[in-house]
Amino acid sequence: MAEAHVKRAYKYRFYPTGAQAAELSRTFGCVRKVYNMALAARTEARTRQERVNYNATSAMLTAWKKTEELAYLNEVSSVPLQQCLRHLQAAFTNLFGKRARYPRFKSRKKSRASAEYTTSGFRYRDGELTLAKMTEPLDIVWSRPLPEGAAPSTVTVSQDAAGRWFVSFLVEDPTVEPLSATDTAIGIDVGLDHLLTLSTGEKVANPRYGRRDRVRLARAQRELSRKAKGSANRVKARLKVAPVHARITDRRRDHLHKLTTRLVRENQTLVIEDLTVRNMVRNRKLARAISDASWAEFRGMLEYKAAWYGREVIAVDRFFPSSRLCSDCGTLQTKMPLHVRTWTCDCGVTHDRDVNAAKNLLAAGLAVSACGAGVRPQRRTPGGQSAVKQEPQRATVGIPRL
Repeated sequence: MAEAHVKRAYKYRFYPTGAQAAELSRTFGCVRKVYNMALAARTEARTRQERVNYNATSAMLTAWKKTEELAYLNEVSSVPLQQCLRHLQAAFTNLFGKRARYPRFKSRKKSRASAEYTTSGFRYRDGELTLAKMTEPLDIVWSRPLPEGAAPSTVTVSQDAAGRWFVSFLVEDPTVEPLSATDTAIGIDVGLDHLLTLSTGEKVANPRYGRRDRVRLARAQRELSRKAKGSANRVKARLKVAPVHARITDRRRDHLHKLTTRLVRENQTLVIEDLTVRNMVRNRKLARAISDASWAEFRGMLEYKAAWYGREVIAVDRFFPSSRLCSDCGTLQTKMPLHVRTWTCDCGVTHDRDVNAAKNLLAAGLAVSACGAGVRPQRRTPGGQSAVKQEPQRATVGIPRL
């Protein structure tokens, strides 16, 4: 039986010519227009209790192209237009499956400018990529090679807020294979003073990339706020703010990639806490620091890399009292304010708050792995709760001690 390879995206920066940039900008605009029109049509149909699927919106697109008002849709490749309708269909499928909220309209200023091409919309030969409606290949900076013999199934072209152009190849990567199984397991407690605290006692410093560039960002944002809306100077000022945000994002993502790759390679089982970051950032005092730590992105990277390499990620329920439970004797403390970083249990053992929490998470995760019960019930966070970790007054029983 043939081995199934992992589908992986390889992203590169490229520098388009003036004609290519104009063509891509037109394509982005048409993709956004078609998506919004199709979403409006499907929304209106829902009010009449009618179902509109991808085939219906595809027929609508054909009719739109024949009108004088929307004739400009014929000037760009039809492939990304059809792909945006498929993306809309996927969004409604996720909505009906209760995996996502209702799709939102794409904004010209806030939405990501991108277009996806399938194999009929591009030509990739000898390391050169030529898109439909273009005569010259893209000037791509090949920072790393594609897997040998890999043929892209889709190509996505995008432009970020800083004006940088990127192309992403989706290929089947034969180099991603499950790693040799090990008997190592680790508990991971995320935080703000330290980005991660491991059950081994290791603490990973929080680089705080947002704080490093805060002065530079504030200066650029002040200049932007003084420009009149709609003016050319405001556009120039915005292009000075965007690179600062891009620099912060790139450095943070690079750090998280290196960190998650190391953790996945070294450990067979990784236990984390099931935090609702979306609710936690409602705390105005901690929102900036939590966003800068990017806990949600860390978890996402950890989970998909674990799936690639045959590792297991266990999420312990957020209400499990990891900080207040003694990892040595199992005694549960009544209170544990955030400013308490070390504490001594009645049994005489002195704990570092974060290391103790990581050890308890590991023990709880191993209990889940062994019996699949007890520590991660499906519970919703009540409205108006504090952004700190929610810990109940009762500890979960039957958790093995380390």
